[in-house]
Amino acid sequence: MDPRAMDPKVLIAIVAVVALLVIVAVVLYNRRNSSARLKEKFGPEYDRVVRQQGDPKLAENVLVEREKRVSALKLRELPTADRDRYLRQWTFVQKQFVDDPRGAVNEADRLVTDVMNSRGYPMSEFDRRAEDISVHYPETVGNYRNAHEIVLRHAKGQSTTEDLRRAMVHFRSLFDELLGVTAATHKEVA
Repeated sequence: MDPRAMDPKVLIAIVAVVALLVIVAVVLYNRRNSSARLKEKFGPEYDRVVRQQGDPKLAENVLVEREKRVSALKLRELPTADRDRYLRQWTFVQKQFVDDPRGAVNEADRLVTDVMNSRGYPMSEFDRRAEDISVHYPETVGNYRNAHEIVLRHAKGQSTTEDLRRAMVHFRSLFDELLGVTAATHKEVA
């Protein structure tokens, strides 16, 4: 049969089916790439949100919404003088732990919150702060959540000195991330 003699309606139907298949293939490819990008970017936070949501697609929607929300924030790096001042404050809080572990943990929590505020993160309830932090610090946000849980138990009188020590370590990991310092830099200032 001569292709020029093909019924135009059949030709239009074939083109429409091929176009639909191409669109479906592109959508599936983009979805797969988006999933891989989110898994790579969020790491353990991706897995946590999938467990929380019960469905990878729902979890990915949550993470994309977080990214959009945080991208609208006016986050900023700290000036060197502010960074150095915060490092000195952390050194003081860390030394305070020996004599007053409970007070030191409360101060560490306050100091991390101050740094977040100075960087431009909104100071809403804890869960929203953790979600916002997860966009840039997905590896460290778990430490922040763990430290916060210890602080809550501490307020009820249900934490040990070892728990408080772990909270300090957890707070410090986020503190260092927020300031962009390494442990070596941190010790040099101390």
